[in-house]
Amino acid sequence: HLAEWVMWNWWRLLWEPEPPSPTREWMFSHCLSSIGEGYVWPNITISSDGYLARLVSAPTADAAPALYRYLGAPVSEVVSAAHLQKGLRRFVYTVLERLEDAALANTNLHHLWRDVQQASKDARAARLRRVEARLGLDPNNVAEAAIQASCEAAESLGMAALEELAADPSVNNPESLPSMKAVTQSANESGFDAQLRNAVELDRRDGIPPWGAVAAWRVGVAAARSLRNQEGLDGELIDNNCLSELFGTTSTVLERSSSHAPRMSFMLRDGDHGRVALRSKWEAGRRFALARLLGDRLLLQLGEPLQPATEAYTYRQKAQRAFAAELLCPYDALVEFLGPDCSEHGCKDAAEHFMVSSLVIDGLLANEGQRGLHRGLPDVPCGELRRPASVEREKRISGQQPVALLPHSGSPRVRCRTPGQYRAGPVSRTYSVSAPAPRIYAELVLRSLATSLKNSPLRCHR
Repeated sequence: HLAEWVMWNWWRLLWEPEPPSPTREWMFSHCLSSIGEGYVWPNITISSDGYLARLVSAPTADAAPALYRYLGAPVSEVVSAAHLQKGLRRFVYTVLERLEDAALANTNLHHLWRDVQQASKDARAARLRRVEARLGLDPNNVAEAAIQASCEAAESLGMAALEELAADPSVNNPESLPSMKAVTQSANESGFDAQLRNAVELDRRDGIPPWGAVAAWRVGVAAARSLRNQEGLDGELIDNNCLSELFGTTSTVLERSSSHAPRMSFMLRDGDHGRVALRSKWEAGRRFALARLLGDRLLLQLGEPLQPATEAYTYRQKAQRAFAAELLCPYDALVEFLGPDCSEHGCKDAAEHFMVSSLVIDGLLANEGQRGLHRGLPDVPCGELRRPASVEREKRISGQQPVALLPHSGSPRVRCRTPGQYRAGPVSRTYSVSAPAPRIYAELVLRSLATSLKNSPLRCHR
């Protein structure tokens, strides 16, 4: 059941980011607890921003009394999307081997496996599957001709831009993808001129981490600090004139909004000339959007016609937000301004001083570990899997792979399998865990899954 669920949701697990407000349908494709089929699966959610994948383990969501439950505080692990893909592929291949050993061929899992393999080898089909996944659609849920037609209409905007548009929560079907004609019309109605030959460029990139190797906010922050150092803006307030000059436009773009508000902020460029359109009608929001687009151009330099700033949580959009926040409100300057006062009123004063939204202040403090307002759990560099101290202390279960909790009376128990074994039926041993250890259950389950994905394929015990 798990292997079939993985293959059916293959493209969405690897390419669909978590939306700002996850829907029930999204959870069905990303949370193991939705698999069902008579089993109580752990409440582990898998999401990817395209470069890094996050596995979040949480207690069983249903508060009603049940025979089997998963307990403990939420735990998060981050691995690269490539490691996730490799681990899932190995797991499914192992299950297929077991089916073939049992003389079970041509199963539904075999068909799903072949479909994914064929699409992965075909560049055109893989592109369609990625766009389909970012739209939040299951494979073949929409006629391929419709997706292909929408992709061709939007392809002139740039393939990278197309995938960003597909991930935007406001776009939920292929027909919602904007065409070049629609974007050009929006740029003419709501945009302002930008002369990119006058815009700032980064002279050095040696202090910026490689794209996709660490959490997106770290890349954005490093680029913003590099730009501030280059332009001699350390700690200084960036006013509208300075920000617009860095972008290659005038301050009018920040001070006046169009009567035709675009559905998103973007820049449409043609050589050294561009049209920039900002969605927000508030000055602080427009400043943040323009800074996002500046960071997008400096970080990627793709040369595509469209640079979108959407509401999605892809790696690119998260890097944009981090760049804009650090550029407009440097963390060190924020700490100096706040002093010991991190109260709501202090943050509001800081937002007014730096001319940003209070959400920007909250995000900066949370990313630096000062306040727990960051959306989700803190990002960590790719592969930086921190071993919980509670796991280190439990010597009696060292080397065991936990797979499920058992009903218990008195001391809690964890059902374990030794490394190298994979058995469908009941296992032969259970191990007591010394109480109290309320976090250990979720940590152990997640550690088991993350380790198996990162290091080695599962081996069958025959």
